[in-house]
Order: sequence, then structure tokens, then C-alpha cells
Amino acid sequence: MNELIVADPGICGGEPCVKGTRIPVKVVLSHLAAGETSTEVIANFPALKDADIRACLEFASYLAAERVA
Repeated sequence: MNELIVADPGICGGEPCVKGTRIPVKVVLSHLAAGETSTEVIANFPALKDADIRACLEFASYLAAERVA
């Protein structure tokens, strides 16, 4: 998977976050789903970069492609 997304039990309870931040992937995705642009998300979370936004989308795409048993 993308090295920009990490899950550490000591950070945000192990939720997948953007590396080097305490920003969960689900927070970034919820802002995008609410209609914010990448630029707006970065303005709200200045620690993020364009590559981080793309990594969150890639992570979501990966999860969506998984089959439920």
C-alpha cells in the first residue's frame, strides 16, 4: 500500500492516518465527499500536501476493491 498512509496503535487508536500527522484518512475523505476541493482540504489541514490527498483516495479505492467474504 501507499507509504503515506500508516496505522499505528499509538496514534488515533490505530486508525489509518496520513504519515507524520494525526489526521485520519476518514477525515480527509469526509471533507472531499462533502464537496471540498483538495485545495480547500489543504487549507483546513496545512500539514497535508497534494500527495497526501491522493494517497487517501488511493487507500479508499483499495478498500473499495476488497471483496467481502
